Amino acid sequence: MKIAVLTSGGDSPGMNAAVRAVVRECIYNGIDPYGVKFGYQGLIDNNLYKMNVYSVADIIQRGGTMIKTSRCQEMYEEAGVKKAAETLLANKIENLVVIGGDGSYKGALSLSKYGINVMAIPGTIDNDVACTDYTIGFDTAVNTAVEAISKIRDTSLSHNRVSVVEVMGRNCGNLAISAGLAGGAEAIVVPEREYSVEAICEKMLKGKDRGKLHSIIVYAEGAGDINEFAKRVEELTSLTVNVTDLGYIQRGGSPTAFDRILAARMGSMAVNLLIKGEKNKAICLRGGEYVAMDLEEALSMEGVFDEENYNVAMRLSI
Repeated sequence: MKIAVLTSGGDSPGMNAAVRAVVRECIYNGIDPYGVKFGYQGLIDNNLYKMNVYSVADIIQRGGTMIKTSRCQEMYEEAGVKKAAETLLANKIENLVVIGGDGSYKGALSLSKYGINVMAIPGTIDNDVACTDYTIGFDTAVNTAVEAISKIRDTSLSHNRVSVVEVMGRNCGNLAISAGLAGGAEAIVVPEREYSVEAICEKMLKGKDRGKLHSIIVYAEGAGDINEFAKRVEELTSLTVNVTDLGYIQRGGSPTAFDRILAARMGSMAVNLLIKGEKNKAICLRGGEYVAMDLEEALSMEGVFDEENYNVAMRLSI
């Protein structure tokens, strides 16, 4: 039996820990593990190599992904999917573990229709894979964002400024909500909810009247033009407004203990399910339990907005 593993799409802290878990669980069970370089592009290019216990030594604490990743446009076409499947079958590999987000899951499902037994593990800082409560890398990214927000608050306080901090998340506001709540933001702007710039400014002006001369606004990247937003805040409040885009620092860094454990459990579970003959599953953490659900069903689920955290953050930011 052979099992290949790849990481696809945007990298996230904890992907290495997941790769390590897959490889070592394979070796423990007498299975040959194979790494695929550069995600789905590596399948199309036949960029595979046999891994051993030393291949994944000293990577559990490292961010990024040591087997590399990419965004492969060819996987959106049937010819590309077929070529990727043929690469695996030519190497006598029928089992594949995919670590990534929704786009990676779609690629895995496409491969399953060519006889490849796939297991999908959620690896993205956006926490936008609907079937699981947490994705690998989300917790680390939140902690990175909170640390940055705390440092920005220090300088905002010193200069009596408003700081608008942009965080990643594509069209999902979960990262902004968690970072904003943990960072004590005065406002959180997310794509899932309409907002009023006037109401946000009114809140800040009320704070100014009682002596609060600085504010932090956490702004999700999918919520629109942050510079236009900041300009409008400055016009309405007459306060100095600075914009900070945290950018790719949110994807890097050593994964938290939570992300390492999540990755280890999911990687191990994926291999053991393949050993048992299971196929085409999404590995999820739901309500504190690790479960496997049908991959097609997982992809059909709609994302759940973190309503409670959002509401708590809004109530506490008076």
